[in-house]
Formats: sequence, C-alpha cells, structure tokens
Amino acid sequence: MQAEAACHRSHVTNSQAAISARNLTLTLGTSEAPVDILRGIDLDIARGSTVALLGPSGSGKSSLMAVLSGLERATGGSLQVAGADFATMDEDALAHARRGRIGIVLQAFHLLPTMTALENVATPMELAGASDAQARAKAELEAVGLGHRLDHYPQQLSGGEQQRVAIARAIAPRPDLIFADEPTGNLDAATGHEIVELLFTRRAETGATLLVITHDPELAEHCERVLTLGDGRIATDTAA
Repeated sequence: MQAEAACHRSHVTNSQAAISARNLTLTLGTSEAPVDILRGIDLDIARGSTVALLGPSGSGKSSLMAVLSGLERATGGSLQVAGADFATMDEDALAHARRGRIGIVLQAFHLLPTMTALENVATPMELAGASDAQARAKAELEAVGLGHRLDHYPQQLSGGEQQRVAIARAIAPRPDLIFADEPTGNLDAATGHEIVELLFTRRAETGATLLVITHDPELAEHCERVLTLGDGRIATDTAA
C-alpha cells in the first residue's frame, strides 16, 4: 500500500500540487493525556483533480480535512496549500490565507438564517473586499439553478436548495480548492444525487481541485482518486 501511495505522489511535482503534505501530524487532548489523530500523513494532490477521502468514524478523515483546509493547525510536519505554507501560520494567518483559496461545503449547510440566499453567497466576498460580490453571487446562484430564489431565506428553502446555496457560496469566489464534507449527508437519495452532479459539474466548469469526504462509495466513484484513512494514516491510495 505504501508503495502504491508513493507511486501516486511521485507523479505530482510541487508546481503541480494543490496540496503537498509531509509527515503531517495532529495531536489533541492535554500534555498529560495526548490523543494522536493524524499519524504522519504524506500526500500530494494535483491541481484540478478530484479526490475522495473514505474511512470509518474515528479514522481521522474529518480532522485531515480540517488541517488541509486551514481550519485546524497541524501539530507537526509540512503543509503547502495552493502556494501557501499552512504549517507555519497561526490561526489569524490561516483565516486570511483561506480567503479566495478555499471553499468549504458541509453536511449541515451552515447558512445564516437572517440573510437571503443572495446575501449568504455575497457577504463572504464583500468581507474579503470584492467590489462585484453581489453580481458574482447572483451569477453563481443562477448557475446552480436558484436564480428564482435570490431573495428567499434559508427557512424558505428545501434541504437541496440550501445545499445549492452552500455550493454557490463555496464556488463564487473561484477558490483553488473546494472541500466537501459529507455534502449529501442530510439529503434524501434523489436530492443527494442531484447535488453530487451539480458539485462536480461546477467544479469542472471552474477548474478547482475538489476533495470530498464521504462514506458513500457511489459519491467516491465520481472522483479520479480515492484515499482511505485508517487510524490516522493513509491506508490505501488508488485511482477510481
């Protein structure tokens, strides 16, 4: 398995890599009772590729996404993400580095209930200083099929529509990387299938790198590469 993973890594140079990690570790808990979550991750992900991350509960896949996306600081190792050195940054620097580089889609949507669909998509871009945030948000919502729902609030939208807003919010700034953590987890099968097709279509149209965390083999089959985590390490690394 290690040789197989090394083979995948060897075909990606640093200039081609959206993500490059070496001996990445994450330890939580206290100094008296440390808990090793990630135990030396070596990983290169090529720009513009689609990668699924599978693994049972407790395998470390959500923690790995948190570290790779800059939501959590690694305890040790090196990590380059979209040209930025995430391993040396503090939390404020990571928050700044995420802007424009990284879009995140989560299972629970995380839309602000007091904002319309348009405002949910536009506000993060406005906070980042984009002068055309409203126009970009409108265009992205139209691209995900919600041009007729711009002024609706989250509670007025179905679960599938809320996830479409979340996808638009992630993609509208044109990030280098999109992370999707169980993006269909709160949706019925038919709606989940529509969301998967939409997510991969918009990714292809924008050229972003996509990393999907899932327990759904069908979703993983949409990706070019499938990683399996076990006990904080990459157990398998294969082309889908």
